[in-house]
Amino acid sequence: MKKHCCDYMDYHANFTCGIHSDPFECPDNFILFNQTDNEYGLIIHDGGSSIIGISFCPWCGTKL
Repeated sequence: MKKHCCDYMDYHANFTCGIHSDPFECPDNFILFNQTDNEYGLIIHDGGSSIIGISFCPWCGTKL
């Protein structure tokens, strides 16, 4: 498990829901972290599997 820029990002990037196996189905899952590419994205909860890539942490402002 990677340590992220702040406690909030660490929590949300490593979040695992006990109810939903798919992060796109869980309303509590906000951040998707791709370990292979080291990229972050905000999950768009519209019934699909869309994300918006982000370059800065939404909580502390650190460049990702």
